[in-house]
Amino acid sequence: MRPRMIRKLAGAALLLCSSAAFGQAFPASTVTLVVPNPPGGLVDTSARLVGEPLSRLLKQTVVVDNRPGGSGNIAYQMVARSKPDGYTLLTSYSAYHTGNPNLMKNLPWQPKDFTPVALLTVATNVVAVHPSLPVNNLKELIEYAKKNPGKINYASQGNGSLSHLGTELFKQLTNTEITHVPYKGSGQAIQDVLAGQVQLFITTPPSVMQHVQAGKLKALAIAGKNRHPMLPNVPTTAEAGLPGFELESWVGLFAPAATPPAVVTKLSEEVKRALEQPEAKQQAAGQGIELRYLPPEALNALVRKELDYWGKVIKTAKITLD
Repeated sequence: MRPRMIRKLAGAALLLCSSAAFGQAFPASTVTLVVPNPPGGLVDTSARLVGEPLSRLLKQTVVVDNRPGGSGNIAYQMVARSKPDGYTLLTSYSAYHTGNPNLMKNLPWQPKDFTPVALLTVATNVVAVHPSLPVNNLKELIEYAKKNPGKINYASQGNGSLSHLGTELFKQLTNTEITHVPYKGSGQAIQDVLAGQVQLFITTPPSVMQHVQAGKLKALAIAGKNRHPMLPNVPTTAEAGLPGFELESWVGLFAPAATPPAVVTKLSEEVKRALEQPEAKQQAAGQGIELRYLPPEALNALVRKELDYWGKVIKTAKITLD
């Protein structure tokens, strides 16, 4: 062999061995799960239900660091610029990850800045309204909205959230005019929904489940293929007369780009084990969340698919956040 070729092969072997050794030694200190949302709601809940068993499996402290604001961009930019060593991870929300690149021209990060680790959870969305709204099912809501254009206000967890984009999709499918009222997270939104200042909230179960069960809100439909096990009497949107309106939020774990493959593999395998722990399953069931692990390659395919799908929805609705 030529000396130059020998040096290249030796260098590649050294890099491979170093990566493997790094993966075996990982983690040697605290792992941080950065959450782009305030405490409460799907994303924060997902990080916390996986964090405790993951800490035990990794034999290191796993902390949840809430960094809300900027439609998720504060957290995303922070992780994108972090050292790619597996110690700072992004608990990514589907609407931010696949919506923001289609919503903002001057986005301070791009999907390519992250490498997928694992899908954690998914949650279908609930169409919930305040009892003061004179409707008892989805058909009546659509009819009322058509007769009263602009008079119904809908809440979202913020500009670019799935409750925002999903309700805009609802408006497109029903040809209705409903006014958007954005909030900084589910906690703020639900307070005004419960007070009746905002009448409609299409969101994930953790935000509204207890209030629907207490009779403080009315659930008109489940925006999914199947009824929700904790709301068995609430029809799906297809059953309620609006086929094609399905909203599924997901939460995935991502590392900065260039994180060593051995570390990503280690994290993904341990996340899978963490989601299989009884306490994780119990917490998820209590919140109405589905645990659904996907490995890095499958999560990457999901991101690509939804970037295209929500790009079309956003273009049709002419939504921008710049």
